Amino acid sequence: MFSFLNIFRVVALLEGVSYSLLLFIATPIKYLADDPQYVKLLGMPHGILFILYIVFAFMLKPEMKWNNKQFGAVLLAAIIPFGTFYIDRKYLKTA
Repeated sequence: MFSFLNIFRVVALLEGVSYSLLLFIATPIKYLADDPQYVKLLGMPHGILFILYIVFAFMLKPEMKWNNKQFGAVLLAAIIPFGTFYIDRKYLKTA
């Protein structure tokens, strides 16, 4: 069913995929092929997903009973490539 946790898991997955595409495909194309089209295409959706990820993390902190170290890891995962996939497996899938 639709719960904040399930929505957060979807947002985390999409944020991780968009970040990976932006970092490993769009940015090299921008600098190697001098074509910023893909960065412009992926930048806005990734930014929105990043903000949603942070907002949902704050909303879920009390429900998930994350301590400060766990919550810091959840927030830090948004800026580390593939970090959201790790968080999903470690903290969200077992909930």
